[in-house]
Amino acid sequence: MRAALYTMLALVLSIKTMDYPKTKKVDQFDDYHGTKVEDPYRWLEDDYSDETKAWVEAQNAVTFAYLTSLPNRKPLRKRLTELMNYPRYGAPFKRGERYFFFKNDGLQDQSVLYKQASLEAEPELLLNPNLLSERGTVALSMLEMSKDGGWLAYGVAVSGSDWQEFRVRNVATGVDSEDHLKWIKFSGAAWTHDGKGFFYARFPEPNDDEAQGGVNRNQKVYYHALGSSQSDDQLIYERLDEPEWSYNVEVTDDGCYAVFNVAQGTDERNRIYYLDLSNEANSVVKLLDDFDASYELIGNDGALFYFLTNLDAPSYRVIAIDLGKPSKENWKEILPESEDVLQDVRLVNEQLVSNYLHDAHSRVAIFSKDGTHKKTIELPTLGSVGSLMGRREDDEMFFAFESFVYPTTIYRYDFETGETTVFRSPEIAFDSSAFVTKQVFYESKDKTKIPMFLTHRRGLDLNGDNPTYLYGYGGFNISLEPRFSVSNLVWLEHGGIYAQPNLRGGGEYGEDWHQAGTFANKQNVFDDFIAAAEFLIEKGYTKPAKLAIGGGSNGGLLVGAVLNQRPELFGAALPAVGVMDMLRFHEFTIGWAWVSDYGSSEDPEQFKTLHAYSPYHNLRPATYFPATLVTTADHDDRVVPGHSFKYAARLQEIHGSQPQPMLIRIETDAGHGAGKPTSMVIQEQADRWAFVMQQLNTTRPSK
Repeated sequence: MRAALYTMLALVLSIKTMDYPKTKKVDQFDDYHGTKVEDPYRWLEDDYSDETKAWVEAQNAVTFAYLTSLPNRKPLRKRLTELMNYPRYGAPFKRGERYFFFKNDGLQDQSVLYKQASLEAEPELLLNPNLLSERGTVALSMLEMSKDGGWLAYGVAVSGSDWQEFRVRNVATGVDSEDHLKWIKFSGAAWTHDGKGFFYARFPEPNDDEAQGGVNRNQKVYYHALGSSQSDDQLIYERLDEPEWSYNVEVTDDGCYAVFNVAQGTDERNRIYYLDLSNEANSVVKLLDDFDASYELIGNDGALFYFLTNLDAPSYRVIAIDLGKPSKENWKEILPESEDVLQDVRLVNEQLVSNYLHDAHSRVAIFSKDGTHKKTIELPTLGSVGSLMGRREDDEMFFAFESFVYPTTIYRYDFETGETTVFRSPEIAFDSSAFVTKQVFYESKDKTKIPMFLTHRRGLDLNGDNPTYLYGYGGFNISLEPRFSVSNLVWLEHGGIYAQPNLRGGGEYGEDWHQAGTFANKQNVFDDFIAAAEFLIEKGYTKPAKLAIGGGSNGGLLVGAVLNQRPELFGAALPAVGVMDMLRFHEFTIGWAWVSDYGSSEDPEQFKTLHAYSPYHNLRPATYFPATLVTTADHDDRVVPGHSFKYAARLQEIHGSQPQPMLIRIETDAGHGAGKPTSMVIQEQADRWAFVMQQLNTTRPSK
């Protein structure tokens, strides 16, 4: 019956103007510091109501009728399936005498965890999350081994939710214990070295109607003893006077200290507290409590702690603090700040393995603990290093390397010989030699120089007629590095250009770069993205009718904002799981945490800034607006789907009379993106590319 409905609707959609579902409007106005703001689709925030569910079904009927009519959809699914069907490995890590690693055979919905007695031994299955649900929508969200490798604490998330449930598995037998912990978000597990239990953080149990969209506050730190009930967990630390504080606990390599990373929202600044585990009577000590910078524990030698910090160093440095003499005048600088951003440091083989970001791509160097440079590791090409695995007692480390057309490859570094060798190299049915990646620099509106990666076929003709996909993010100190994506390979094979600018708001050039795209500076991010589009057009890469833009989450906000400001620059848009209502984002789940980047409508001056660019509120009639496919999911409890629901309803209201489609695709049993099954990824990406290709091959109406 549903297939017949899709076929019927496809016929309707063949006419010039699409027939969208009618969306009810309500008489809702809010007073923000004397300014009345209309919110006619407020009712769509309740994604559990029968009325909203009916709206979702009606919208999906129209959207999928259109998508199934597109000629490229089936071939794209087929090609994506072919390209995705290759073994993918994660970097191995060692605990006790065993090695552990993840592997996906190719089309498995979720990667599988294996154990090995040695690197040469036959792998044994340890945990297969594909057996936890029929649709592959239950994913591993957290993994932590006890020090001896005997116990595995793991978290699972259902349908992409941020909520996790923790369980514990005996590594030798592969059997779960009765331990079952709930109401956990944004927390790992930190085992004590006796293997008797672990620290973790959880939120109070929500009411049934608040589990999806309710605000999450008052996280607390607990200790769970192996084999006990969650109700018996020991409360270790709470701050009821600071409901927005969150905690992540780490036990030091020597097992002597539990170190608390105390954060407030997404603010880069944090506090560091610790608990001396040698005496149960000891209380939590506030080591760094000024909330003046970012501090990340690297490791310790007894009472001497090493931290990666951006205090007086926007590009980060390494310092050492003696717990016996913790005042700043006694701190010692180990690695000074450099021109490149020091984004990660690991203590492996009693050395500091340092991953730098040079113009948004990786550079890896090794230093002794006194800061003496030992070696720079040669990398295959311009790309990104991640998943660096190794501990201070190890004589080897593993890391993943990837780039836009360089499939994720696992390397092994031998500290004794200084040699880097390929450990796992994928075989994929794609000719990477036919494509090239280069980095260009362009000027933004205020003359700031912005880097951008461009990937395309060799010998590209700069005739201004190349289909181009411009992808951006620009927020929360997150860096967009060269990453491998099977989805992007399909775009490249179809003659497309993939463009990825490093916008302000990200972390590509340190904390100053991040702050240049926050609060009242947020317009810089949009200006940087618009300038990237103008550069691509000016230099002959593409033209507006052939230029599509995309981004997810904060990147969805980016797309929504620039569409309102410069719609004539683009031929199609893919805003995914976007923050579209900048006046109410803090009212849901963890949205309050983003105030550290965006500001809040509760502040009169910040309200003016937010109201000026909020995608939902700034949709205005225009002679032309690009074809737009909004994507979200019904179980997204990070950026709740009400953002996209309200935006799509307003989009159809304002621009629905134009011939370009204004659609929303709503995935069921999925969340913000993490843990999405491979099959679901293939279907969604095929739909997105089919939509874009259809629009960019269609002559745009003349003005």
